[in-house]
Amino acid sequence: MSKPARILVVDDELGIREGCRRALTPHGFEVDVAENAAMGLRKLREAQFDVLLLDIMMPGMSGLEMLRQVRQLAPNIIVIIITGYATVELSVQAIREGAHDFIAKPFTSELLLQVIERELERRELRREAERARALEEEARELARAKAELEKLEAIESRFMLTMVHILRAPVAVLQNSIQLIHKGYVPPEEQPSLLERANLRAGELLTILDDLLLLAYLKEGVGLTRVATVSVADMLAVTLATLKNQADRQGVTVTVEVADQPRVLANPDHIKALWTHLLSNAIRYTPSPTLPLAGGGQGGGGQVTVSLRTDHERGLVIGEVSDTGIGVAADDIPRIFEEFFRTEEAKAMQETGTGLGLPIVQQVIKMYGGTIEVESVVGQGSTFRFTLPLATSKQNL
Repeated sequence: MSKPARILVVDDELGIREGCRRALTPHGFEVDVAENAAMGLRKLREAQFDVLLLDIMMPGMSGLEMLRQVRQLAPNIIVIIITGYATVELSVQAIREGAHDFIAKPFTSELLLQVIERELERRELRREAERARALEEEARELARAKAELEKLEAIESRFMLTMVHILRAPVAVLQNSIQLIHKGYVPPEEQPSLLERANLRAGELLTILDDLLLLAYLKEGVGLTRVATVSVADMLAVTLATLKNQADRQGVTVTVEVADQPRVLANPDHIKALWTHLLSNAIRYTPSPTLPLAGGGQGGGGQVTVSLRTDHERGLVIGEVSDTGIGVAADDIPRIFEEFFRTEEAKAMQETGTGLGLPIVQQVIKMYGGTIEVESVVGQGSTFRFTLPLATSKQNL
């Protein structure tokens, strides 16, 4: 059973106070009384009430003055004004101050009971409506959470299927090579070339696993404890040295334009990974003179241009990698940072590839509060432009 409603009667007339008590107590209400506003406010501070029956005209503090304080003390209490000076103006003022209803003196016990029960019922209906709204919002939140979970499960499923598909190819080549040699199907003079092919596939497999591990670490923020002030130009030089053989084999000329020596606050390995994947992609997908371009015709000696400068006014390091490669179609540009995504042109030119390089680049940029932009035309090449916050002099110290 619900607790009986508690009612406080504040009126300077003893007859009104006791009359309300006699009228309401038989109907299960708990009634307390106060002869003035000060005593009424004290009782409201000491206990909780559901209904306040409040006289407007009282010596000392008036009912309207008390009502203003009641709204601070008990904002949810039902306030019913009782007065012998009922006017339209007074009613409007009382309602504006937060009163719920108005009873003019003299009044009957039946009218008093009717008004109180009506207001209590209205309060209960409001509470039910609030509970219903809360339940509806909870249901919407659960529906959103369920949809998000289903979306994540779908992404995870696609991720696993794609990863298995990518990993299966090099593993299958390794297994096939080992079985052919083990069963004696490969003459001794042919074994070195087969082993070299298996070795290349093993290297491809390790590259995929390394990229997956790095991307997972970046998403989890692993490596931020090794943050230091890093020379972006130094990391570029180190990366170019490791990619020189790849560029030579591909017949690609790499031109470097470094305006200054900007520094960023980052993990050195992350900045190296940023340069490695941008440059490796640029070299990898820029055709040599003997390879046809996607737009038609023959390649004319691939070019990759790298630039690095500082925007001191905005406090940014700006890096740019441009190539004369196969380019990316406009419809594919929004997808190139998706994990495992490779354009059809990329697949046609290079059979192998993880599709994880650009997601790694994006994650590094995101981790350090930078931006990346892409401009590309199929058959003409691409430009990747990134920014990173410049390390301040205080950070360098």
